[in-house]
Amino acid sequence: MPETAQEVLRMIQDEDIKIIDLKFIDLPGIWQHFSIYRSELDEDSFTDGVPFDGSSIRGWKSINESDMMMVPDPTTAWIDPFMKEKTLSMICSIKEPRTGEFYDRDPRTITQKAIDYLISSGIGDTAFFGPEAEFFVFDDVRFDQTYNKGFYYVDSIEGRWNSGREEAGGNLGYKPRYKEGYFPAPPTDTLQDMRTEMLLTMAECGVPIEKHHHEVASGGQGELGFRFATMVKAADYLMTYKYVIKNVAKKYGRTVTFMPKPIFNDNGSGMHVHQSIWKDGQPLFWGEGGYANLSDMARHYIGGLLKHAPAVLAFSNPSTNSYKRLVPGFEAPVNLVYSQGNRSASVRIPLTGTNPKAKRLEFRCPDATCNPYLAFAAMLCAGIDGIKNKIEPQEPLDVDIYDLSPEELNKIPSTPSSLESALEALENDHQFLIDGGVFTQEFIYNWIEYKLDNEVNPLRLRPHPYEFALYYDA
Repeated sequence: MPETAQEVLRMIQDEDIKIIDLKFIDLPGIWQHFSIYRSELDEDSFTDGVPFDGSSIRGWKSINESDMMMVPDPTTAWIDPFMKEKTLSMICSIKEPRTGEFYDRDPRTITQKAIDYLISSGIGDTAFFGPEAEFFVFDDVRFDQTYNKGFYYVDSIEGRWNSGREEAGGNLGYKPRYKEGYFPAPPTDTLQDMRTEMLLTMAECGVPIEKHHHEVASGGQGELGFRFATMVKAADYLMTYKYVIKNVAKKYGRTVTFMPKPIFNDNGSGMHVHQSIWKDGQPLFWGEGGYANLSDMARHYIGGLLKHAPAVLAFSNPSTNSYKRLVPGFEAPVNLVYSQGNRSASVRIPLTGTNPKAKRLEFRCPDATCNPYLAFAAMLCAGIDGIKNKIEPQEPLDVDIYDLSPEELNKIPSTPSSLESALEALENDHQFLIDGGVFTQEFIYNWIEYKLDNEVNPLRLRPHPYEFALYYDA
């Protein structure tokens, strides 16, 4: 993969690439793109940017401030495997043409500011992040919402609900039981070949791949793994991951969703995020003799993350559907505590033996509906605040939480129960995000307003299908 602007331009020339596709992320976290002919890209484009109209991008500037510049990152260049014409793809950050500064509503820019803040604090110089995004593969999806009706319908040949369905060629069974979809071998796992193609295609796009497997839920749930990376690069990889998985699934006549809870009463899809801080090439979270061999810095990072978790979740769990996953009984991390073994704890310390370089923490709350640039930046800011202020978390919780008495459970703080509650927490607790100039207060209020106006309130206004079952005969 190229590393510099000159190498990208040479690649375009040597491989006779005519189309360059420039991708960037909007405020909610969806890739946007436009394509240019190769003559429109030169060495200056990698510093000054390529002009475009940003007036219709969700959560961005008004129409009278619409001129923006896309600045491609040469280290993100790869040949798009889904285009008929050979097309070079690059991920961009956004600049304001009037000031020449990077745009303060550009999520990728905010992630870089978080790294700059880490360095300026003197705490460390590198943050490694490793997201593990789960997803569902469906054979059919339909949904609609009008004045007089509202419904959704998803289906999968693997769905246990289809065990009695008449199927072409006969129903062969082999459908994972509810909550028993973890690691079944074929023929129960029908998606092996497709996931393998997803994984290998990700590698073609520069993502350092590791593994893939079926996940717990019935109905085609899966996960692909890639290696941890520096924070901006990890977010870039995650966006490539989502792009590849959706397009490979489409090639197979299937559809992918990263919705946390598309199926009632079975496990949802999360995105556990591994993270650690290093300085001068040395890991800082290892502390031999401490709980789970955590250093004081790591423990304080956890303290900050848990303290600010309700506000962080406004970015890391930013959909109304996110909170249908964060409920007890489905391995969901609803308890704001840390543990080296308890998977219902929000922060888990993976068992890594005696290797200091592998020592990390795993924040288990997030899901992949998030904008990863914003979510990662918010997590790092919370951790930095914990380190700076030596915030001590509650004692680790290594017991089975479901065996605790109601009195003991009441002492354990829990995640917000709705997006609205998380946004309220963000409104009341965001100084840790503003410190160091990572987020601006204007950005935070814009985020809250966008989420309330476009997601929370529209959902509140609409009747739910289950309400008819509850109340129609009242």
